[in-house]
Formats: sequence, structure tokens, C-alpha cells
Amino acid sequence: MTAILLTHARVVLPGEVRDDVAVLIEEGRIAALDPAGHAGAIELDLRGRLLMPGMIDLHCDAMEKEVEPRPGVHFPLEFACAQADKRNATAGITTVYHALSFANHELGVRNNAFAAEIARAIGDWRAHALIDNRVHVRYEVTDDSAPPVIAALLNEGHAHLISFMDHSPGQGQFRDVEAYRAYLSRTYRTDGAQIDALLAQKAAAAEGAMQRMKGLAELAREQRVAIASHDDDTPEKVATVRTLGAAISEFPVNLETAQAARRQGMATLFGAPNILRGQSQSGNMRALDAVLAEVADCLCGDYSPAALLPSVMRLPDLAGISLAEAVALVTRNPARAAGLADRGEIAVGQRADLVAVKTLGGLPQAERVWSGGVPALVAHFDHG
Repeated sequence: MTAILLTHARVVLPGEVRDDVAVLIEEGRIAALDPAGHAGAIELDLRGRLLMPGMIDLHCDAMEKEVEPRPGVHFPLEFACAQADKRNATAGITTVYHALSFANHELGVRNNAFAAEIARAIGDWRAHALIDNRVHVRYEVTDDSAPPVIAALLNEGHAHLISFMDHSPGQGQFRDVEAYRAYLSRTYRTDGAQIDALLAQKAAAAEGAMQRMKGLAELAREQRVAIASHDDDTPEKVATVRTLGAAISEFPVNLETAQAARRQGMATLFGAPNILRGQSQSGNMRALDAVLAEVADCLCGDYSPAALLPSVMRLPDLAGISLAEAVALVTRNPARAAGLADRGEIAVGQRADLVAVKTLGGLPQAERVWSGGVPALVAHFDHG
């Protein structure tokens, strides 16, 4: 692999942003900062562009839409994987955890067998991919048929993060049952009788959920797969999932719960679209309020990976934090939360996952992306 020297970059380093730094890439890793010599390296002048670590998205639902853009309309899986891979690269994401829901009571791509097929297709595509594509298994704990399917994926190495979610009506993300019914109606375009049947199934299957969670958590720990909890709504729930080994609290719905997760040593994760839009789609705590209250560790793309970069770049003005602190929410912090010690920072020895950012009319865009030192994107925008 030919060495690359990136020069005249404004570099986001751990804890600071430094101007006019040179970064040497060798064998897919960052070999030096401002090296004294670089014989044989291809030199690329970044002309003052911001250079940050490649973003790490721990929770991105967008693959489901790539597979099923309309209810009941399915694309070939290799096509969907290729499109998702390219979309993430253009967003400046170099490690993505495609969030696939295993919820047999629900419809479409959330059927267990179909979700497992997508997970394996993502694994097959990794050999061709521009960036590092991984699978985030979202287990709906009211589904008593999913554990054997998920266990197989864990044993095969096709699951890289597992989260426990409980969409029983009246708690968690959908404490308002009518809001949940409206969400299901919009998402699945189905009638009231089908929704009633789905909610009744979820309520009936809730019995035995903890035992199923314990079994999957034990297997995940054996496979060194990170564990997350989804839509925590009370400190008591946080304490419970922590006993299972959960290291991440996804979308805690209120400040009290987010604070409890932090006290338990868990990393908290919120959606970047929430920052960009200024509100939660479910009426829960705003991500910006979590940042302002200093209880946000990570941001994720959720349903829109493209929202990550502009959200991060807005945070210094919106929340009064430094650019380095904002960037850490999508780089170092999610890397450490998921147990990835080899990426997330521009530092010697780290993977050369890098993004050069150009701002166009106030909108930051990924102009160049490297994944493991290999160019994954070169965009020419206005040629300036």
C-alpha cells in the first residue's frame, strides 16, 4: 500500500484542533503527525480543509429502507448493501452498524428470517465495501421466536452489537399508546385491527423476556459483542440492563434516566437528526438538551446518516462546546463504547479512517474519505 502524506490540514486531534498539520498514512494506519521525512509518499495538499476522524455510527436504520423503500417492495440485498455502503461513505461515516430489528410480530424487513438474511448479506458485502459495514442486532424482547435466530448470527460472527428494545405499549419510547398506534399506522400502512393484534401479541409475549435477554447477553459477552439498551425510561430499567452487561444506553427518554446511565458507567447515545431538526420525533428529550446537560456521549445517524456531519458542526454554536468535543461524539466516544480501540482518533497507530470536510454555503460536506488508508470518496463539488 502506497504511503500518503496529507499536508496543510486543519486537524481535529484528541482534545484540540490544530492548524497546518501533516498526517502520514502507511499500511492503512496513521504513521506520524508532521513527520520529518516522507520519502516515497504521495503528497496531497488539503489546502486548509478540516481533517477529522472517520465517523462511527452505532445505530443506523437506513439499511431497512434500502431493502424496502416502500411497504412490500424489496430490492435485491446485494444492491441494497452497495447503496447503503456508498451513502455512508459520502456522509463521512467510515464504520457503520446497520441496525436490523428482529421483531417477528412486526411487518416487512423486521421479520426474523428476513432480518437474518440481510445481516448475512451485509457480511458477504464487506469484502467489496468502501467502509467498514457491521451489524447491530436490535432484539425486540417481546418476541419469543427471535433468540435462536440471533444466537446463530452471534455464533457466525454476523452480529457486532446487540441492543434490547421493548416496544410494549405504554412505556419506553412510546409511553403514549395512541402515539405508538399512529407510528405503526404510518410505518406499516395497516389498519386498526392489525395494529390491535400486533399490540396484543407484544403484551402477551412480554412474559419471559428477561430470561431471553439473559441468554442472549451471556452469548454476546462470550463473543465480545457490545450490548446496548434501547429507549430506557427509568433509572430502574438502566440498573436492570446494566446487570446484563449493557455498556450503551440508546435514546434515554428523559434527563433522569440519562444521568442514571452515566452513573452506571454506560455511554449514552442520541440521534443526530434530533439535533438537526431541533426535536425528537417521539416527543422525548431533545438530543441538544442532553448535550447541554452534559449527559450525551455519542450521536448516531438513526434514520438519516447524512445528518451526522452537519449536526456535529452546528454543536459548537448551539451548545457552547469545542469542535473537538463535538467531533468526539461521533468518533472517539462511539468507538470506545463499542470496544473499538483501533479507531476514532487522529493519533499515531490508529486506523487511517479520515474525512476531509469542505463547507459549501454553510453546509459541511465530506470531500474526501479514507477507510483504513484506502480512498473511499473523492468529491469535486464546485471545483474550488
